[in-house]
Amino acid sequence: MKKTVIMLLGGLAFLLCGCQSNTYSNLRNKEKKLIDNYISRNELNILTEEPADDYVWGPKDYYKVSGYDDMYFHLRKRGEGAEVVVNDMIVVRYKQFELKEDADTLSYWTTLDQPHPYEFQYANLSSCEAEGWHVAVRLMKTSDSECDIIIPSKQGFEAEQMSVTPYAYIMHIKIKN
Repeated sequence: MKKTVIMLLGGLAFLLCGCQSNTYSNLRNKEKKLIDNYISRNELNILTEEPADDYVWGPKDYYKVSGYDDMYFHLRKRGEGAEVVVNDMIVVRYKQFELKEDADTLSYWTTLDQPHPYEFQYANLSSCEAEGWHVAVRLMKTSDSECDIIIPSKQGFEAEQMSVTPYAYIMHIKIKN
């Protein structure tokens, strides 16, 4: 009887420990460490204030987007023409990769990768639930812009939110006329 009780208590303790390690809070902490390690490994220069429109971005300058946990933005190429406004149709070509070392890249950069680019209506989360993409478009400002972004799961697509997986993206946008 005593052995049975000890075995049951041991099994219960094992189950409780296993459940504790996969709480959302613990997964978010792991995600934050993954983002911090990525920043450190790539020796990124983190800017805490949004750069002015005429700022010349260094190759490792990333703006830590104010008001969003662990979201980072880097402008690769400044576009031209009209500024993006609410409800503009945005056409995106992108590359997506995990933040771990030697991660695979999913490429939707050319028609060879994906025949049709991803399209969504700017500032309409029902057309694209990845809030981080809308923030990136706001920061890119104009058509034909290109950026790098690091997005924690909370600002990503539904699959990333469910798996608590952060991603980095290279994005190129155009405003569809």
